[in-house]
Amino acid sequence: MGLARQIKPISYLKSHAADIARHLGDTAEPLVITQNGEARLVVQDIGSYEATQETLALLKILALGNREIEEGRVARAEDALRRARDRRKSDE
Repeated sequence: MGLARQIKPISYLKSHAADIARHLGDTAEPLVITQNGEARLVVQDIGSYEATQETLALLKILALGNREIEEGRVARAEDALRRARDRRKSDE
């Protein structure tokens, strides 16, 4: 991803919104928008945004799992499966 080529001033966003939307949909590369010479926004297509959100959710789940391991809140797989089977039988 050539992010340096994907930096535009806010005035460009205002005057080329439709072109930007089309380009983002085609390339799936984010566009950095500057205001007064400073990066202010990142604009991306919805598919890329959703993929990013799914990735973040998975990373959060992994981090929670790692924290539980570090805290010793783990169970042997055999014991966990047995408890799950017992619960399912009691629900029937």
